[in-house]
This record gives sequence, C-alpha cells and structure tokens, in this order.
Amino acid sequence: MERIGVVGAGTMGRGVAQLFAERGHEVVLVDVADHILASAREEIGRDVRFTRMLRPGTPARTPQEVLGRITFTTSLKDVAAVGFLFENTTEDWDLKRPLYGELDALCAPGVPFGVNTSAIPITRVASATGRPELVIGTHFMNPAPAKPTVELIRGHHTSDETLARTRDLLDRVGKRHIVVGDSPGFVTNRVLMLTINEAVFLLYEGVSRATDIDRLFTECFGHAMGPLATADLIGLDTVLYSLDVLYDSFDDPKYRPCPLLRKLVDAGLHGRKTGQGFHRYDRRATA
Repeated sequence: MERIGVVGAGTMGRGVAQLFAERGHEVVLVDVADHILASAREEIGRDVRFTRMLRPGTPARTPQEVLGRITFTTSLKDVAAVGFLFENTTEDWDLKRPLYGELDALCAPGVPFGVNTSAIPITRVASATGRPELVIGTHFMNPAPAKPTVELIRGHHTSDETLARTRDLLDRVGKRHIVVGDSPGFVTNRVLMLTINEAVFLLYEGVSRATDIDRLFTECFGHAMGPLATADLIGLDTVLYSLDVLYDSFDDPKYRPCPLLRKLVDAGLHGRKTGQGFHRYDRRATA
C-alpha cells in the first residue's frame, strides 16, 4: 500500500490520518507544533478505542496498531516519500499558497495532491503548484473515518488519471465518492454555509433559541443534527472562513457572515473543539 501524507493535524487531518491507518496504510502526519501532534495522537487513540461503539460493524483494531502506522512529525520534509498527499490546513489562502509551493518542491513529480478544503476553489490551489493536473479536491466530511462519502472536486486542469487514481484509493478504504465541478464551496458547503448562516441570524435576531432551531431541523425534517450543532461540529472558525471565501468569490451579500458568528469566533468559542459554540460540550466526551 502506498504511503499517505497528511498535512494538518486538526480535526479533519487527524481523521483522514486515522482513516488510512485503520485500513493498513503507513501515514505521515505533519503539523507545525508538537502539542498539536500530541493532541492528535491522544484523540486518534481515544477514537479507535471506541470504534466498535461509534461505528458498529467496523473491525476491531487496537490504538497501538493504528497509531503504530502513523508517523507524527513537525518536519514537512518527511512527506518527500509519500505516494499520495492530503492537505487539511486552516481555511486561509494566504497560508495555503506558500505551503503548496513547498509541497510541490518536496514531493515526487507524480504524487497527487488531495485538497481537503471547505470552500477554496481547487483551480486556485492548483495554480500554486507546478502539477495542476495532479491536484484534486477531496472534501472529506467530519468525522472522516465514519462519514461514508467524499465530495471529489475536479479542477480545471485535473486529469482523468488523477481522478481515477483518487477514486481507486477511496474505494480501497471503503469510501463512496461523488464528483462535482469546481466552484467556491462546491455543492455541499455552498448550500450548507448559507443554511448555517441564516440559522445564526435567526438566533442573533432573537427569533428562536439555539436548541429550538436545531430541534426544528431534527424533528421536522429528520436531519441527524440541526444547523447550529452542525456548525459546532465543523468549527465556527472554519464556518466563518468558508463564508468569507464565498462572499469574496461571488461578491454577493447573501454570503455575508452574521455578526454573531464573528463575535463567537473572536471570543474563541469555536464549537465542540473548544467546549462551547452555539451549545456547550463536555470536552472529554467530544475531543
């Protein structure tokens, strides 16, 4: 099995690393700080321990088995030997653009780059590399090991071979995939972010409480969770970054982030990962 590189050890990155390690791949997981990697190691181990409870029917694996396949490192140079790379860093183009220049120089010429972004167009990301035909959007959902389907985004230059290779890799780790065209936010987040933002405005305007807004979606529409709980799961900072990308890309006021969303992000209340967003969480249970 080819070695997988994962850049970014936040919520999505550690989930992608866990997914491939569970399926037998050697994984190199890179982030800028040791404490981020230590947190990722702890949370992957915790998730693997509870796999049978959280994902019934999944083969039993030990934390030692899965973690033993992951190299945790702060050195970006360690991705030089990977066969496929997934990037999962903060949804900030000013940070991503120079990173892709470094990755392009480090990785072998034939290595595809899977861009796990919430909203940034894949063609824009590809323009920061010398391998645009090898860049493809791989929008995993959270939590990556549990969600069955990946949104694949074909950039302007993404080749048939890259698309086929990515689909084959996802097939082998048990993921379904749906291919869409390249547009800011793609299909999922172009719709979802509007829904979340409108729900935040309803809360901001005092139309309803957070719990009741979410109950209306779960009890009336049968959704697994409401829009505000979904925002907490994604991370309010990521939601805000995504809305900013959509607003800047389309120059359409319908994507203007609600002031309450900005206020919560400024306050450091980013949802489940910080213990509070629109709802409160026991961080020991949601880490």
